[in-house]
Amino acid sequence: MKRTINRIIPAQRVNMGGIMLDQPLPMHGVEQIDPFLLVHHWDDTLPGGQHERELGVGPHPHRGFSPVTLIFKGAVHHRDSLGTKSIIEAGGAQWMNSGKGIIHSERPPKHMAENGGEFEFIQFWANTPASRKMEPAKYQPLTAEKTPTVVSEDGKVKAGIVAGKAMGKEGPIELMTPMLVMRFDIEKGGKMEVDLPKNFNAFFYQLDGKLNFDGTTTKKKDLTWFKNDGESIAFEGLEDTRAILLAGEPINEPLATYGPFVMNNQTEIMQALRDYQMGKMGVLIEEFDS
Repeated sequence: MKRTINRIIPAQRVNMGGIMLDQPLPMHGVEQIDPFLLVHHWDDTLPGGQHERELGVGPHPHRGFSPVTLIFKGAVHHRDSLGTKSIIEAGGAQWMNSGKGIIHSERPPKHMAENGGEFEFIQFWANTPASRKMEPAKYQPLTAEKTPTVVSEDGKVKAGIVAGKAMGKEGPIELMTPMLVMRFDIEKGGKMEVDLPKNFNAFFYQLDGKLNFDGTTTKKKDLTWFKNDGESIAFEGLEDTRAILLAGEPINEPLATYGPFVMNNQTEIMQALRDYQMGKMGVLIEEFDS
């Protein structure tokens, strides 16, 4: 049985530290779609003639969840307090289990700062169960070449499996909780049906284009949230469309958040703040070539 739509949530423009983003989650009345807490879509064109240190998001901490970046245009330079330096280009992903604490930065790489170009990515936050929130942090890079892909029978839909299992393939990301993360390039007229465990919460987010879900049309920057009333999601491209599917087993635990920390109660949030201030999440001193 195919799932039906619960709600369509259009993204809203938000200002995050001077960076304008499209945010479909959280939204008024929808704090989370468990285990997913946040979705940000950043689409911009860099003018060039800039320094890397002037762009993106500088060093900041995280604890208790996984911030994940899916790159669609350009590239993202990740640095963190584990000593990681990693540049992932379009088609790839940067998956970070923040665990008990990590400090990282996310910026366009040097060549993009200098030469300019299109820069587009989606970042989402996936919650971690209480039993695993204080595990060591881990960064997992994934290039486009190492992302398992499947193609629809009509040849008009290409799907990348970033994490979880679908259509006989499995994404390489080590997960903290069961989920499925896919990215789609859909041509007009392309059709695909994706099987899901019935208990997984699930939604699509469209970067552009138009889709048809069993007679309902969704558009650019819509989040389409499905009911848990079936074991598959089927769609058809009404225009060329790029989209992602986020689906996961709900954690069903109390949620306490403060900025970059996601825990289960306010006492744990206060401890996270103290640990960060005391340097227990490590130190990141960025080094730039120019």
